[in-house]
Amino acid sequence: MDLTTIAGVVVAIGFILGGQLLEGGHVGSIVQGTAALIVFGGTFGAVLVSFPLKDVKRGLQLAAMAMREKKSDLDQIVQQIVELAGVARRDGVLALEQRLPALQDDFLRRAVGFIVDGVDAIVTRDALETEIMHHFEGDTVGAKIFESAGGYAPTIGILGAVLGLIHVMENLNDPSKLGGGIAVAFVATVYGVGSANILFLPFATKIKRKLGLEKERRVLIAEGVLSIQAGLNPRVLEEKIRAYAGGHAPAAKKE
Repeated sequence: MDLTTIAGVVVAIGFILGGQLLEGGHVGSIVQGTAALIVFGGTFGAVLVSFPLKDVKRGLQLAAMAMREKKSDLDQIVQQIVELAGVARRDGVLALEQRLPALQDDFLRRAVGFIVDGVDAIVTRDALETEIMHHFEGDTVGAKIFESAGGYAPTIGILGAVLGLIHVMENLNDPSKLGGGIAVAFVATVYGVGSANILFLPFATKIKRKLGLEKERRVLIAEGVLSIQAGLNPRVLEEKIRAYAGGHAPAAKKE
């Protein structure tokens, strides 16, 4: 689990509710099923209007990614690439074919497959860069789902408040209901603004950041494989791709 995501949501909601209690309010006053139905149902409907169903499904999948903490495997990737460079330099690139089944990363395996098959370096670079951008841009749509929800929710919250006030106006002949009715009406605004700024927009930011890290990881792999294809010395190659890894990867083992 991604503890920063969970902790952030808990801290934000906790302090908001804590402030409510310090002001003499109570949690029950902002727990309104009708307001939640209007805001979350209306926001989801607006998202469905804005995006194809496949994009909405992908957005929900990426929401799960935002809740998970993926352990970085850059150290292992750097070591594998340097080892492959040593094999290619010693035995030739065709010797890498025997190493393909042992490569667990699909993108790395496909990239090495290009040079084993003798694909031209320019074609290899173009194919890898195209795949990287297609993967990144395709998944970025999932983040846009949450950005859109963050834009719709406050407005729909205001709509819920207006609907609540209409109901209050219909009961002006009973002053005892006015205070409570107005309070209930504005709960929808709280839900709209709160969900946008605590859930939807932060989730979009977290998703984009994680997609960016995955893109950087694939760029590292592509540059490493292209350097193998160019016959770069393994030690120089290691320094090059460690720079892409931010300098955090330890020295890889030499063949």
